[in-house]
Amino acid sequence: MGQIKFQFKSENHYILLQDFLKLSGETQTGGEAKIYLQEVKVLVNGDREDRRGRKLYDGDIVKIGRNKYLISEYEDNETEN
Repeated sequence: MGQIKFQFKSENHYILLQDFLKLSGETQTGGEAKIYLQEVKVLVNGDREDRRGRKLYDGDIVKIGRNKYLISEYEDNETEN
């Protein structure tokens, strides 16, 4: 399968791996993410990752099975007046 662009919006400029797993539909809770990461091979930028608190930044690549996600911070192009 090709690469899937996953966009997020955050004041911190990152998203936690456990939140990514929830929003992408892989898990439902942070506790479930902990178990999931022990049982399923998740790669972040090519390295195995088992920390649910791992910070994902714009440009990071997450691979789960055949799915590859490009993490992208959502940019609001509208300016406030």
